[in-house]
Amino acid sequence: MGSLEKRISSVVLGKIRSRRNGAGAAQTEVDSSAPVIPAKLREARFSDFQGVSELKQRWNMHADSPENWERLWRNNPAQGANGIVRPIGWVLEADGAIVGYIGNISLLYRYGGKTLTAVTAHGLVVDTPYRAMSVTLVAAYFRQKAVDLFVSTSAVEATGKIALAFKSSPVPQPDYDTALFWVLRPHTFARVMMRKLDVNPVLAGIGALAGGLAVAADKILRRRWPKKNSSNLSISAIEVRQIGGDFEKLWSNKQQEQNRLLADRSPAALRWHFEIPGDQGSARVLCCHHEQDLVGYTIVRNDTKPENNLRSSIIADLIAKNDDPEIVRALWSAAYDYAKESGSDILEMLGFPPVIRNVGAQWNPYRRKYPACPFYYKATDPELHKALANGAQWYASPFDGDATLIRPSYSPASKNSNMQIETVVDHAAFDILEHPYSEHQHSEVL
Repeated sequence: MGSLEKRISSVVLGKIRSRRNGAGAAQTEVDSSAPVIPAKLREARFSDFQGVSELKQRWNMHADSPENWERLWRNNPAQGANGIVRPIGWVLEADGAIVGYIGNISLLYRYGGKTLTAVTAHGLVVDTPYRAMSVTLVAAYFRQKAVDLFVSTSAVEATGKIALAFKSSPVPQPDYDTALFWVLRPHTFARVMMRKLDVNPVLAGIGALAGGLAVAADKILRRRWPKKNSSNLSISAIEVRQIGGDFEKLWSNKQQEQNRLLADRSPAALRWHFEIPGDQGSARVLCCHHEQDLVGYTIVRNDTKPENNLRSSIIADLIAKNDDPEIVRALWSAAYDYAKESGSDILEMLGFPPVIRNVGAQWNPYRRKYPACPFYYKATDPELHKALANGAQWYASPFDGDATLIRPSYSPASKNSNMQIETVVDHAAFDILEHPYSEHQHSEVL
């Protein structure tokens, strides 16, 4: 282990020991007197699927499937680009058992007329006795060769600190740590908020009723919804599998507009990204046409949060010709209507550059700030890393990294909707180092 890894490991171990000291008698998951079998780091193999699945299940993480492993690492159009076949990840193995894991997903980006090879880490999870070795998994990820760009799109505060230690930087796009959202069903939203405050059930019912009325009144008073604009633009909805050649033309033209870092949005990349095994049709592609030409699209995904049953929709991607505000308005208005029809309680938007966000900001959204930036990057070329420190070079959104790449969906739709939907970015990502004894860990990377 290198000196940098040793320093980081020392900090991690200190955190774990301090938590152990504070946990006292409540900590029962590990017998501290039991001998710990040494673990070794190696590249992950497809045959590790069962062992990784069991490790994730021990930490109440979202279940994966062999079909999704096939999709991520054998059917991925970026895997094998430029003749490079990357590891699917790394594991810690102790006496034949998988006790630690981090996935490694290949991506492609476009910048300055060039194709950049990129990777995003996924699903960091380590059994308690081996938590201090988490750094070796992260180090293996950052040591891999022939990578232009490392992206981490669901980092929490603790894992963000590790990303910084490996010389990553937070994405400089303004307000990326602030989500905009609109309440679609005020009473349901207020009921969830009362449950979150953990108040007396009787008071919670009264508070939900009063809160729902207050939110509804505030929504009307401040006009917290998209305003309809008359235009010569038309909106139509298609399924992900129907993405075709007109998207290729839009994508090709988009790259020529200005010099920005853009994740690959070719039709093949879009279909691969959103066609998740086990998905029941959650992702809906809303297309904007001017006469016969496709001039923009947005992709909306929905999710039911298991901790509170709040049904939410997220704008997972949005592209508009020349970032035209009229096109963006038409797409956002369509996304709002789709979210309502789907039975969602809120519509949420995270990321996107100011020219896109400002359109939504005109409709008086509520704002929710994350405790830490959820997006970190590292370019291996110092000049490129320096250039990307300019926020104007970014078009960062939930389409980047693994933020909307992994989870299959199940229908949270209202009874009067025939659309099967789910899945959003899970920013309650795995807090493995900050809360090493939590019984309900979740992981969406580094």
